Amino acid sequence: MKSKLEKLLDIEEIKKLKYRYFRGIDMADMELLSTLFTDDASLDYRGGTYRWQVKGKKDILEQIANAFHSDALACHQGHHPEIEITGLHTAQGIWYLSDTFTDTKHKTITRGSAIYKDQYVLEDRNWKIKKSEYDRLWEEIEPANPKTKVVVQYLAEHGKKIDDA
Repeated sequence: MKSKLEKLLDIEEIKKLKYRYFRGIDMADMELLSTLFTDDASLDYRGGTYRWQVKGKKDILEQIANAFHSDALACHQGHHPEIEITGLHTAQGIWYLSDTFTDTKHKTITRGSAIYKDQYVLEDRNWKIKKSEYDRLWEEIEPANPKTKVVVQYLAEHGKKIDDA
């Protein structure tokens, strides 16, 4: 049985894990992301125009690299965490997501919010994501304003280059 202090410390580590996840996807930081998932992790993200299901860390990293590519601008903010320590090495969490994703090639902007439901495990003294899923609360897609000038686009340099073919 964990003490209240141990549970609070675990909750803080899980918060940092999820914050790193959001930063990792927005920056397409595959090295960082590779440290955040269990080998058998699974994702199931249900949006208005998509359902993104993937299993296994290797496939998750490949799918993230393909989604957060050199033609993308991304901003994911997770807040209002509700984290519960469920065992010595397990926890679950609910997060509120607010996000914006711009595809500069297709000139669209997607905005929305979702509720994440995650499962975490403690492996080698580090909390990792075992399962992550969300359902959209709302999602909107609009054409990008042709008058908008993007002056900084981190992923143009650091994201995966997508073939035009």
